[in-house]
Amino acid sequence: MEMIVQGIVQAFHLLISGDEEVFRVVLLTLQVSGIATAISVLFGVPLGLWLALKDFPGKQVLSSLVNFGMGLPPVVIGLIVSLILWRNGPMGYLGLMYTPPAMVAAQAIIALPIVAGLSFAAILSLNPKLHWQLVSMGASWWQKSWLLIREAQLGLMAAVIAGFGRVISEVGASMMVGGNIKGQTRVLTTATVYEVNKGNFDVALALSIILLLVAYFIVVLLTYLQHGGKSERA
Repeated sequence: MEMIVQGIVQAFHLLISGDEEVFRVVLLTLQVSGIATAISVLFGVPLGLWLALKDFPGKQVLSSLVNFGMGLPPVVIGLIVSLILWRNGPMGYLGLMYTPPAMVAAQAIIALPIVAGLSFAAILSLNPKLHWQLVSMGASWWQKSWLLIREAQLGLMAAVIAGFGRVISEVGASMMVGGNIKGQTRVLTTATVYEVNKGNFDVALALSIILLLVAYFIVVLLTYLQHGGKSERA
C-alpha cells in the first residue's frame, strides 16, 4: 500500500514540477499513438464499410482474417515489422528501425483490424432497409457511404476508441521496433518496463498513473465527439 501511495505522489510531483523528460515521453506517446490510430482509421473504416456493403468471392475468408487480426499478439506484429525494417530486410534501406515511424507502423498494423472489424459490425448493425432506400433514391457510392457512416457514428467512434486504447497501452511491438531509446523512442509503456527492470517500482507506478490519466482524457474527448458534442440529460 505504501508503494502505491508513493507512486501516486511521485506521479503528481512529476506532473506539477514540469519534469522535461516526462513531458517529452508523454508527447511522443501521444504523437505515435495518435498518428497510428489515424492511419488505422483511414484504412480500417473504408475496409469495414466495403466488407459490409460488398458481396464477393472470399468475403467470409477476409472477414475471418480481420477478426483473427483483432486478437493477434502485438509481439508478433513487432517481429514482422522488425524483419521488414531490419538492415537486411526488404525495407531496411529506409533506415527506420528504432525510430518513431517504425513504432507508428507497428501500432497502426495492430489497430487496423480492430477498427476494420468494429466498423464492419457497426455498419451491419444498421437497418438493412436504409441501404436499399439510399439505392432507390439514386445515391452514389460516396453519398451512400457518407450517409451510412453518419448513421453508424456511435459504433464507428467506438471502433476508434478501441483502436486507440489498444495502441496506447501496447508495449511489446513498440519495444521491438523502437528500442526504448531515451529522447528518441521512449514512450510511457516502454519507460514503465524500463523502470521496473531497474527496480524503481515507485517511478514505474507513477508513469503508469500518468499513462492512465493521458488515456482517460483522450477517451473522454473521443466519447464527447462520439455523442456529437452533446451532453446527456436525465
